[in-house]
Amino acid sequence: MESVDVLIIGAGISGIGAAYYLQREHPGRDYAILEAREATGGTWDLFRYPGIRSDSDLHTFGYEFKPWRDEHAIATADKILSYLRETVEENGIGQRIRFRHKVLGADWDSARACWTVDVEHDGELIQIGARWLFCAGGYYRYDQGFTPEFTGRDRFGGQIIHPQHWPAELDYTGKKVVVIGSGATAVTLVPSMAATAAHVTMLQRSPTYVMPVPSRDSFANTARRWLGDDRGYALARRKNIVKGRAVYTFCQRYPTLARRLIRRINASKLPAGYPVDEHFNPAYNPWDQRLCAVPDGDLFAAISSGSAAVVTDRIDTFTETGIRLESGRELDADIIVTATGLNIQLFGGMTLTVDGAPVDLAQTVAYKGIMLSGVPNFAFSFGYTNSSWTLKVGLLCEHFCRLLAHMDDHGYDQVRPEPADPGMPTRPLLDFGAGYVQRVIDQLPRQGVDGPWLMTMNYTIDAEVLRNGPVTDACLRFSRTPTWSAPDAPDPAAEAGVQPTAAR
Repeated sequence: MESVDVLIIGAGISGIGAAYYLQREHPGRDYAILEAREATGGTWDLFRYPGIRSDSDLHTFGYEFKPWRDEHAIATADKILSYLRETVEENGIGQRIRFRHKVLGADWDSARACWTVDVEHDGELIQIGARWLFCAGGYYRYDQGFTPEFTGRDRFGGQIIHPQHWPAELDYTGKKVVVIGSGATAVTLVPSMAATAAHVTMLQRSPTYVMPVPSRDSFANTARRWLGDDRGYALARRKNIVKGRAVYTFCQRYPTLARRLIRRINASKLPAGYPVDEHFNPAYNPWDQRLCAVPDGDLFAAISSGSAAVVTDRIDTFTETGIRLESGRELDADIIVTATGLNIQLFGGMTLTVDGAPVDLAQTVAYKGIMLSGVPNFAFSFGYTNSSWTLKVGLLCEHFCRLLAHMDDHGYDQVRPEPADPGMPTRPLLDFGAGYVQRVIDQLPRQGVDGPWLMTMNYTIDAEVLRNGPVTDACLRFSRTPTWSAPDAPDPAAEAGVQPTAAR
């Protein structure tokens, strides 16, 4: 059976980043990337709906090690995909990627300090050994989006489309379109489709906070011209990290004032007399769920021009010609787009066993947001929900590489997090009110209430812990199997503050 030191699962933005850091910090370490699909890019290659773009600025969503050079800070998918594939090409990562390799499950054997990974490749089952698994496959199912049950769906005579499975040949020119949803996908689709459709209606059950943002970052573009790509990018990145954190903190500390400011901004972008409170004033506070960014206020511009509209109501039933609402109003449609969200699925749905015992993710606790209690030599990437996803992924990758170096230096080949107090209080992994999270929150790992078991969403704290803090603490159990040793490794027992355990 083939074996590698590190097996990275997923060739999207997280997996590519993990590969870069791994080969930079550990150039002699053997690794491979398994990608279930046929292309790199993850989300940015999968989704093909009109107007798809980032909802974070690329100076923080991009990698710290690779400057974003485009003038648009809020970028379309094709530009992001080019950026990712440039990263792959420039760093020779492509030769490590194996496409059409879907990971089904992995079993850890403590006696051998190795994972045996079951992989489906072109209809055949193969196995690969790995000292470490690094799961970088995102947090949702790639093969299936979420669509609620709609009464009368089969009666509708037009097309029903989920954005995750957008048909390349779809022509909506001159068509009446209803987009069900009010999240980031919906607010992207509506203005994009409104440019050529006869009319687009965004049908929402309840409002979402929507904020116009400039598509170009004038500060970043000026800094790049004056300071060059590298220094200008670094400065813009720092500015946007501080700005993003300040906005989030302000919204959390002063929700009433934040709500008023957002409403005032929305009203200024909409026609006089528009019912702002009906369509853009959510029941929850700002940043209890993620704010939707609309570049240059394009959604508000489409509404103001009359090419798009927002309707806040509940669906009674689909009809032959559209949707009837609980209010009795009917929306005519040639095409209905169900922008109703994602299905969360951690680790691509793979199963984990440790020494023959199945791992129940809901019974595990996340350690520093990168490992799981009781699971050896297993790391995963999960970015921020209140900021750019990649900001945290970069820190996690750096910490992972530091942990590998520590183990090499001290002759360890196994490490697993274990709570000092098995009965410590825990809470849900994500303190986030979005429906796609709440639907599966009881199936996810949990987090603690303090220390390394806390899943922080604060870049400043994470940078201190993951980048500058120690890689060891009392909750990590290092060990060395009798058949494995590093050359000239010091005695593990000599390391202060670390208690090695015997391999199971």
